[in-house]
Amino acid sequence: MEEKVRVRFAPAPTGHLHIGNIRTFLFNWLFARHYNGEVILRIEDTDVTRSQDEAYDAIVDDLRWLGLDWDEGYSVGGLYGPYRQSERLDLYRKYAEDLISKGDAYLCFCTPEELEEERTAYLAKGRMPRYSGKCRNLTADDIARLSKERTPAIRFRVPRETIVLNDIIRGEIPFDGSGIGDFVIMRSDGFPTYNFAVVVDDAEMKVTHIIRADEHISNTPRQIMLYKALGLPVPKFGHVAMILGTDKTKLSKRHGATSLSYYREAGYLPEAIVNYLAFLGWTPGDTREIMGLQEIAAEFTLDRVSKSPSMFDPKRLDWFNSQYIRACDPDKLLDIALPFLSRLGVSTDLHADIEERERLKKIVVLVQDSITRLSEIPDEVSFFFGDTVKQWDGSAEKWIKNPTGERALGEFIDVFSGIEDAEFDAEQIQAYLKTVIDRVQVGTRKVLMPIRAALTGRTKGPELQGVIEILGKERTIKRAHDALQEARRDYHDATDL
Repeated sequence: MEEKVRVRFAPAPTGHLHIGNIRTFLFNWLFARHYNGEVILRIEDTDVTRSQDEAYDAIVDDLRWLGLDWDEGYSVGGLYGPYRQSERLDLYRKYAEDLISKGDAYLCFCTPEELEEERTAYLAKGRMPRYSGKCRNLTADDIARLSKERTPAIRFRVPRETIVLNDIIRGEIPFDGSGIGDFVIMRSDGFPTYNFAVVVDDAEMKVTHIIRADEHISNTPRQIMLYKALGLPVPKFGHVAMILGTDKTKLSKRHGATSLSYYREAGYLPEAIVNYLAFLGWTPGDTREIMGLQEIAAEFTLDRVSKSPSMFDPKRLDWFNSQYIRACDPDKLLDIALPFLSRLGVSTDLHADIEERERLKKIVVLVQDSITRLSEIPDEVSFFFGDTVKQWDGSAEKWIKNPTGERALGEFIDVFSGIEDAEFDAEQIQAYLKTVIDRVQVGTRKVLMPIRAALTGRTKGPELQGVIEILGKERTIKRAHDALQEARRDYHDATDL
């Protein structure tokens, strides 16, 4: 790139970021970082009815959690602020007045009721609604008279010419200006419309490239007209194809495309989300899938961005997340798992309790390869907490309450009661489990399943030797003994009948 790349991300403060706008920011970020450019965060808050005060900080928090930064803009400052549109109203008014003075814009006094009548009339004729131009040629006397009764909006005078968008991703796209009606750039309440505000802001902030979703293509000819009328350089546009759900319809909540807060609370890692979203519409050109943010940025160019829609698949995201969980360093894994373990009453402050931290680290590492989301951890490891198993599931109970289970538990208690505490590690435990199997002689599965059921209350879970090591000798034997007593009680009750 010969010019300094400057891109922007301009969300509305209506809540947490969603999958679609996160990918938009990510593609802008990757593009800028690839070319050593700059990223701007701007907040488009001129729609007062939809803006939420808490959403400003939520946007910042979401982006920072994902590991995505910006060089200037909201919360960090810069040369071209303020970076909230609601604080730039005087600037929009100045540009609008400039257009009026040049004859490229005019005051419009039409009421909402009159505009609705026009719209209805166009639809009745089977035509696309557009503004009739009723106020296009008002005289000074007309304006003076109407100004006493109504507060005007400002409309742009659309030139009747062909507008050509040279899209970086999609190529040349022509638009017939005669099919576009004069559009409002400043509403009667003094706030700018979207198409006008973004043009002023992007020009003032010296944005060179606009990378956004293809749903904005229809806005682009209006924006190009405004750039030209204002004598401003036109940025380069790149429109990215939309994201679809697995049923190939527009992505929505029913596809799992909720706000980022959902994925955070469900225990997705930011690295996994970023990696997956980068691959929704872009490819590195080879078979690589697991790539870090900087690695992707080094490879990212718009010529590898697809023109076709990509599909958001929650199962695919789960796979990415599981890969990042498996690759986690044990200390990091525990740190990110602690908020979820707190649901089991675990303290999140372990600085002064090194022994408990080491125990918890062993617990999360034991299930590290079997989970897809951190939110699964509490259920997967709940049996480690407490002296007893509060409840067996149906399958566990069947394994315990049969003659083979009773024999297996009896031999297990006998063998493990004689183990010295110094020998109570996973390697030694595995050897002693083999001794139990050899004694009972009914097959490995029929021996180990009732033991697992007695110790965990379930028949599936992490490696048994690891479970026993973490539970410790005392709790292990107590749980096995409790299960054996229950099995014998049921057996004798049955024989008494």
